[in-house]
Amino acid sequence: MTLQTLLSQHTVHLPDALHSQALTFSAELEDKLTEEDLAIFDNDNFRTSVLKVCGCSQFISDSWLRDPRLITGLVQSGDLFSASRRDDYAAALQHSPAESEAGLAKHLRLFRRREMVRIAWRDLAGWSDLDETLADLTALAEACIQTALDFFYRQACQRWGTPTLSDGTPFNIVVLGMGKLGAWELNYSSDIDLIFAYAEDGVLSEKKEISYGEFFSRICRSLVKMLDEITVDGFVFRTDVRLRPFGDSGPLIMNFDGMENYYLTQAREWERYAMIKARQVAGDFNTGKQLAALIKPFVYRRYLDYGAFEELRSLKYQITQELKRKDRMENVKLGPGGIREVEFIGQAFQLIRGGREIALRQREIQVILEVLDELGLMASDDVATLKFAYRFLRRVENHIQQYQDKQTHDLPQQPLARQVLAFSLDFEDWDSFKRELDRVRASVHAIFDQVFSLSEQDNQQQASRQVWAGADEELALETLLDLGYADPQTVFSAILDFKTSNPIKRMSRKGASVLDRLMPLLLERIPCIANRDQTLLRILDLFEAVSGRNVYLSLLAENPDALTQLIKLAAASQWICEYLAQYPILFDELLDPRTLFEPLKKADLSRDLLRELDKVDTQDGEQLMIALRQFKHLNVLRVAAADIMGVIPVMIVSDYLTWTAEAILEQVLERAWQILTDKHGCPPGTDVNQARGFAIIAFGKFGGIELGYASDLDLVFLYDCTDVNLMTDGDKPISAGQFYLRLGQKVRHILDTKMLSGVLYEADLRLRPNGDSGLLVTHIQHYEDYLRDQAWTWEHQALVRGRFVAGDLSLKAEYEAIRARILAMPRDVTELKLQVREMREKMRDALASKNAEVFDLKQSKGGIADIEFIVQFGVLAETAKNPSLAAYTDNVRLLEGLAAHGFISNEDAALLKKAYCSYRDYGHHQVLQGESATAGDAEFSELRAQVDRIWHDFME
Repeated sequence: MTLQTLLSQHTVHLPDALHSQALTFSAELEDKLTEEDLAIFDNDNFRTSVLKVCGCSQFISDSWLRDPRLITGLVQSGDLFSASRRDDYAAALQHSPAESEAGLAKHLRLFRRREMVRIAWRDLAGWSDLDETLADLTALAEACIQTALDFFYRQACQRWGTPTLSDGTPFNIVVLGMGKLGAWELNYSSDIDLIFAYAEDGVLSEKKEISYGEFFSRICRSLVKMLDEITVDGFVFRTDVRLRPFGDSGPLIMNFDGMENYYLTQAREWERYAMIKARQVAGDFNTGKQLAALIKPFVYRRYLDYGAFEELRSLKYQITQELKRKDRMENVKLGPGGIREVEFIGQAFQLIRGGREIALRQREIQVILEVLDELGLMASDDVATLKFAYRFLRRVENHIQQYQDKQTHDLPQQPLARQVLAFSLDFEDWDSFKRELDRVRASVHAIFDQVFSLSEQDNQQQASRQVWAGADEELALETLLDLGYADPQTVFSAILDFKTSNPIKRMSRKGASVLDRLMPLLLERIPCIANRDQTLLRILDLFEAVSGRNVYLSLLAENPDALTQLIKLAAASQWICEYLAQYPILFDELLDPRTLFEPLKKADLSRDLLRELDKVDTQDGEQLMIALRQFKHLNVLRVAAADIMGVIPVMIVSDYLTWTAEAILEQVLERAWQILTDKHGCPPGTDVNQARGFAIIAFGKFGGIELGYASDLDLVFLYDCTDVNLMTDGDKPISAGQFYLRLGQKVRHILDTKMLSGVLYEADLRLRPNGDSGLLVTHIQHYEDYLRDQAWTWEHQALVRGRFVAGDLSLKAEYEAIRARILAMPRDVTELKLQVREMREKMRDALASKNAEVFDLKQSKGGIADIEFIVQFGVLAETAKNPSLAAYTDNVRLLEGLAAHGFISNEDAALLKKAYCSYRDYGHHQVLQGESATAGDAEFSELRAQVDRIWHDFME
């Protein structure tokens, strides 16, 4: 049976346009095949795939006719049927190393043709999926690059000697693969984008003097020529090196110092986009790690970079205009709804959030889409749509290129080529394929539009743009009046002052452009609230404060809903604006009102903080402190936002602020423990896994679960060990006593070190035994002795609010027993009353406002301190008879306990609770308005009088 007859039995599924072409091809092929070649058709899988594959790829059919042994070798070796052939690329290339450049050129080109035929065959036959195809193509390029580099490096070393690092280690260049090569996503006829770098400068002088720069430049020139040059055997890979620093005008290779300086000082924004997929593909992988670390800060910013939206939108616009100019909109890569739009969506989120979300620092777009789904940054349905579209479009792209091995992404125009493409993708005809392609592209473009059009404003802002432009004052004042501003002249003057302030004048052109888009939107949206003039002035101050980091202004310009959220918060609170100005990284929280107005419970706070800290190296103290501060600022903002909007009452405000501090202290102690045990080892009877023998006790508002927004933390550090002189078990041992002292110092250092992001908490440790003159940490046995034998009455008063908040739970039980015993000590009630009253009078004289028209919520008569002293007096006087009074530390429950035991009437207890909560609520909101915790003399007059009456009833 002839080959033509054999294969003709399998042409029934071919479209008519390909039927006669297949018969002609089989006849031409049969004339070139030997008996050995014909024997491969005994393989059923191979035989049934031949006509489809060769009909869909002129490149394969021409290659077979040109070299009949090519396919025979692929079948006989089993390589054609192997899904893991790429694992053998490097070994296959090294099996018969070339001895000359001409020999290497031929070897690489023939190898590339063989493997490209194999890859396309498996794809068109339906034997491989997209992931295998992309991985095979990427691995093939890497193997060819490395083989050529090894050849030229050996040649250069033989001629000039071997370059070495300053420590004497030989080294080679680093080859970065960009784009799809870097992301393991190389398409079928893709070129490869390469950047070259080397670690250190130096001079070789063993044989003939040459600088390292010239040495490696010669290697790179030879490498590019070897890969890119077209010979009688074709080419290896089209190679593009224009993505290097300074492009075509820059040196072909730079050292690491030059690379770092360029990317941190001169690189353009689009180069950040390009660097997302950069990956070392060949060369010296030891020094390559150093280069990757140098470039990472350029790509992934520590803050949220919403300016990336505008950069990518601009880049996409330029691409689209170029396609329109060339009438190439039917381009599956660059056209509307094409591959590039899917990539831009993923990479926008990478550029914006990759600095904070490590999971986004990956190269493969399919992986990035999954991460966006997991992090909740995109709807699951949209992610599924994009993943399907990406795989569909990449198959289309590969099949277009497999037809003739040409680097094209345009849909074919010739009827036969269209029929071939549709058939290769298992569609009945071109029309059915085109309908599906159009549907897929439309779905991608709709999502792309949704993501990238967030900041595109309509033309209704024309009037407010005129105000911002400030060219016509009369028109501007009229517009401001129409918009509802109460004092247009003051508002307009404030806008002009803002525009001419030094921080705004110093903004970059990019920042000024963002402001030009943002300000008209702000002027239009503010009139939706009542105190519009005041709100605008607050926001102008905020914008001026953050103008040096215009990324935050970009966030608002790109997200009108976030701007609306900011306006609401600014209208309600001056403090919010000041807080955001101080910690602008919190701007991102304005994006999602669900999380903004839902503070977390203690367990959730602990879980979230642990997750954030797990990303930080234990020994990187600076990053640890930054992460802790960001966590605190974020959660305080959540509480404040919920408070301002009336979502949570004052009692819960303090609960949330207290829980946040507790979650932070727990981790501060654990991280301090890890740092010290890594250095000194563990005290006897402990291990590295958990802080043991140490406790943090909270006093004051923290101990009473009554923290406010500006509260510091009153703390005491206790420890317990059998012998303070026993040594730790590490490489640098110290005594147990020294260890726990250093542990307390480390905790305090983490809390109150001043950084750009502020202090974590102001830690007040003066309530420890003997105050500032006492030891920073106190042995728990000595602590009870001190409280019983030496402490003043006011220290016992403070103990009423003393509460264990972090550390060894065995010390918690011991501390609470000590506290209960001290509070229950027998006391002369008359003497106790005298001492409490005298202390209160000293406080009032020293701290209360001397202005009779001002009511200091805490220190004035009838204020918070009077209520607290009444409670403390009651607990110290009654706990000996009623030990259950030692159970709580917060004033509200202590008042309830005192009433239950008959110390105070239910009516007076209720009144004190009402006054206490009212004062605190008012004080919280004074802070949020940027005001002091004071009120007018007429405010709370009835409550104050009643509190004062109760004070006299108990304390006089």
